[in-house]
Amino acid sequence: MQVFPEKIINLWNKCEVRVIILLSLSLQIILITFGSPRKFTARTWIRIVVWSAYLTADWVASVALGNLAASKQATDSDLQEFWAPFLLLHLGGPDTITAYSLEDNELWLRHLLGLVAQVGVALYVFLRSWSNNALTFISIPIFITGIIKYGERTFVLRSSSAKQFKNSLLSNPDPGPNFNQMEKIEERREQLCQDRREEQPPSLDLQEFVDVMITPASPKMATVVESESLETGASDLQVAYFLFQRFQYLFADSILGTRERKDSCSLIENKSAEDAFKLIAIELGFMYDLLYTKAPIVYSRLGIIFRVISFIASVTALYLFSVIIDIPAYSSIDVFVTYILLIGAVVLEVYAFCILLFSDWTALWYAGLRKTNHSLMCCATFPCHSILANRKRWSRSMAQYNLVSSCLHNIQPRWFGVQKLPWIGDVLEKYQCLSWKDVNMDLEEMIFRQLIEKSNEIKDDRFNIESCRILLAKRGDKVLEKRYGLHDQFSWSTTKVEFDHSLLLWHIATDLCYHSDLDDIHGGDFEKLDSKCRISKCLSDYILYLLVFNPSMLPEGIGEIRYRDTFAEALRFFMEEEVGNSLFRTISELREKYITKSEARMALLQVNFDAKQEAIKGDKSQSLLFYGCRLAKQLKSLEIDNNHPNKWEVISEVWVEMLTYVSNKCRWKEHGQQLRKGGELLTHVRVLMVHLGLSEQYRIQIPEARFRILKRK
Repeated sequence: MQVFPEKIINLWNKCEVRVIILLSLSLQIILITFGSPRKFTARTWIRIVVWSAYLTADWVASVALGNLAASKQATDSDLQEFWAPFLLLHLGGPDTITAYSLEDNELWLRHLLGLVAQVGVALYVFLRSWSNNALTFISIPIFITGIIKYGERTFVLRSSSAKQFKNSLLSNPDPGPNFNQMEKIEERREQLCQDRREEQPPSLDLQEFVDVMITPASPKMATVVESESLETGASDLQVAYFLFQRFQYLFADSILGTRERKDSCSLIENKSAEDAFKLIAIELGFMYDLLYTKAPIVYSRLGIIFRVISFIASVTALYLFSVIIDIPAYSSIDVFVTYILLIGAVVLEVYAFCILLFSDWTALWYAGLRKTNHSLMCCATFPCHSILANRKRWSRSMAQYNLVSSCLHNIQPRWFGVQKLPWIGDVLEKYQCLSWKDVNMDLEEMIFRQLIEKSNEIKDDRFNIESCRILLAKRGDKVLEKRYGLHDQFSWSTTKVEFDHSLLLWHIATDLCYHSDLDDIHGGDFEKLDSKCRISKCLSDYILYLLVFNPSMLPEGIGEIRYRDTFAEALRFFMEEEVGNSLFRTISELREKYITKSEARMALLQVNFDAKQEAIKGDKSQSLLFYGCRLAKQLKSLEIDNNHPNKWEVISEVWVEMLTYVSNKCRWKEHGQQLRKGGELLTHVRVLMVHLGLSEQYRIQIPEARFRILKRK
């Protein structure tokens, strides 16, 4: 029994190749259009579109190529087989995206095998249709261009893989000084002295004969540009690229010396917070291009040559097809599809050229031309880059996820029953509670100020690596101890517990204090809140978002278990009944338990969690709900005592120090993964810390030294 009628099956058989070919072109348009925006937007729908198109594009092109190879030879099939080279172009992919995630770069061997197989199939289709007509010769340049683009993609995937990326930064092996040659020189020198009848050779100064330099004791790597190479008044783009040349070594888990640390510090420490974060955004844009696009080949001389060849081939093929080919001899539908493919190829080439022309990499090249006085070209093109200099380079947003609000959302959800959907119910429920806040100047200023203070501390200690390690291990306790003298009172919530434990305590306490001030003091007017109060709330919800959605970015621990237990206890507390196997009841029950945000926070602050309740609770559950309430009351008590600072000064500084602690603990690979999602504030903070010398990846170098060989007798 057939599922579809015979007519539909026959119609599909006739149109199958045409539909798949056009679908393949459509996917390429989606990828080149949305490949770049994902660098500076955090919108989920763009990630879903790019992910779907990326996974589907290769499969669709391969299926279309297979159908062309399997199709029977017919008198009117020459035009369809002319489409095979275009499928190679599609398999090569656009310049704006080669990898969806870092894991795709590690699969470059698989793509190499695919290159060999798909080129073989396309070559089979091409040779099978070989004839003396013009169509065959028009397809030759397209075929060559397709192979080049597919090869480019495989090359870039290999270049961006972790191992190859690190190897590309290494310099040639250095065997060190040639001691045998040095001994021969010394013997020759002594012989000259004897010939002159001198009893003792003069004071040995081997520099007269040979200089032997010992390079700094840093890992083998390519020469890093010195800070003196930057001209006075260099643009932000040039400074950012200079910093990027150092940062990429650290990203590859290599190390640098104190010279590089001092150079980076000198460029950043005198900047304003706004300018410093702007440099970091440009710098991470360069890193995104290296990891996820064809930048390693596109912005080289060879890449420019390939772009010119590809453009000329596409335009020539379109022109010759329009002029030479006998159009009426072929099916009108096939002719239409062919024109779509040819025009699509030209449009994609023009679009790719525009992206190349107005990229930061090209702007750097223009800056080099300005140094060499190529004024005519620079005047014509560089102003365009000046206009685009302030364009958006990352999302400048941070996700917000709140524990109490999430619990209340479960009690009174917008979509009742969505949690019960198999596999995706929990995920959808979490995303319903997710919101976004802009990274404002007040937050950047506070982060930058604290990092500058820490940088000055290790600078005063001559960048001692052990002092740096101790400083980076602080996660709120340093602020409480040295600045406010409150460490003894709050150590139970910082140094005496694991980080994820401390995170949940301070998140609950910050949330309760925030809503208490909002409702009791300012009457619900958000604008009247202290800026440090708003910053504290944003950082609190942001770091909890990392724990719930990106736990791999946080230090190892049982934070997810603690969060789940705390969530369950909060849910039970708000519903005022035991939680069984399911956390959710019927719609009517949920509506009866309706509770407002203010009522929820007020109820938590009224809880008296003393030693007796703590003993009853025991250690089986990892819930920290009522411990967080205790911390909130302790923080609120700072308002009563005039000898203590404003509580929001304390809370905000603690959260900034927690943020720097998390950013330093997060692996570079995880930071790299976030670049394709619009960027994370955590990543920008980590790079800023590195340039201010706050990293354990710097090592003290052995100073340059000159050696001489003394022959013992």
